Amino acid sequence: MTSDPPDPRPPEAELALAWSGPRVRAPLSVALQLDRRLARIVARTQEPILGQMRLAWWREALGKPVTERPKGDAVLDGITLHWHGREAALVAMVDAWEVLVTAEGIGPDEAERFGTGRGAFFAALGSDDAAPERAARLAAAGRRWALADAAAGVSDPAERAVLVDTGLGVSLASGRIRGELRGLAVLEALALRALRRGGRPLMEGRGAPLAALRASIFPV
Repeated sequence: MTSDPPDPRPPEAELALAWSGPRVRAPLSVALQLDRRLARIVARTQEPILGQMRLAWWREALGKPVTERPKGDAVLDGITLHWHGREAALVAMVDAWEVLVTAEGIGPDEAERFGTGRGAFFAALGSDDAAPERAARLAAAGRRWALADAAAGVSDPAERAVLVDTGLGVSLASGRIRGELRGLAVLEALALRALRRGGRPLMEGRGAPLAALRASIFPV
């Protein structure tokens, strides 16, 4: 597999990184870069088997010991540096994108599996000794972000509606997202706003920056 430079980050990602603490900023940036790379693979896939093969490359690379991984790819090198020991959450992201490659359409089951796997890295960014309630709170935020972002990118109105309904149906666990993880609160707030607007882009409209600022200061 050839080495590609990181994809440009969307504006909501830049905001999230700006509000993240030093411990979180680098691994969050790498996870978002991987997500963009996987999204590009899926978007360019016309034959499911070819898409699965490219996704399998990432799954296998993430499963290898650090010393055996290919070097020279900016995203994979970043994972090795900032995600060592937490790669399972990124493998879940790969599996989630594969759902869209293999599914004939996006129904409630596909949307749930996709959102849960794609957003799993939110919980992984919490400390290793985080309470179950805190992990559940972060996982819920990750699902909302994953589904809202996907809804804004699909062209089929029926599939968009499924993604929106699934995102709005995510149960909100108790607790607030504070401190170094405020960037995740920003992404969740923008996602919830986008879902309530029917699956619009996360940074669409004048109210998006205000919603991000409010979430960073007064996290839900």
